[in-house]
Amino acid sequence: MPAMVSLLPFVKHIKEELARLGHDYAARDIAIVAISSNDPAVSSEDSPEGLERMAGAWGLNYPVCYDESQNVAKSYAAACTPDFFLFDDARQLVYRGQLDDSRPGNRKPVTGADLRAAIDAVLAGHQVDPRQRPSIGCNIKWRPGNAPAYFGLAVSGTVRS
Repeated sequence: MPAMVSLLPFVKHIKEELARLGHDYAARDIAIVAISSNDPAVSSEDSPEGLERMAGAWGLNYPVCYDESQNVAKSYAAACTPDFFLFDDARQLVYRGQLDDSRPGNRKPVTGADLRAAIDAVLAGHQVDPRQRPSIGCNIKWRPGNAPAYFGLAVSGTVRS
């Protein structure tokens, strides 16, 4: 029997963990920033006002920024929402991967295990495990004519919606 997959946007599946991350690491030497590059013409939830409401409703204690030009997403070659990037104190990318193994419908708990392990390694001055699984989520909603060349390629680990 095929597995049932929820149509719920992936980021809503992990929203409690996104808030927990901010609170759990608030006193640590780490900055967390969320950046949305989605075109709000697709969904008003992705407008700056919608993002502000979302941040408050979800209890996020870190900045949620809006990438109007979508240039930030392009500069990181971001593919989906969410797409996690972790930098060390030298501002070198040390982790780009999934939050954890939970997926809508797979009954695995949302723990943030993969991202938390990477954050904890950086904070402890250790190397981040190079075995990183790609992030998964809904594709970035590009403005018409603004999708980058890499968007048309098969991007492993993303779910098209």
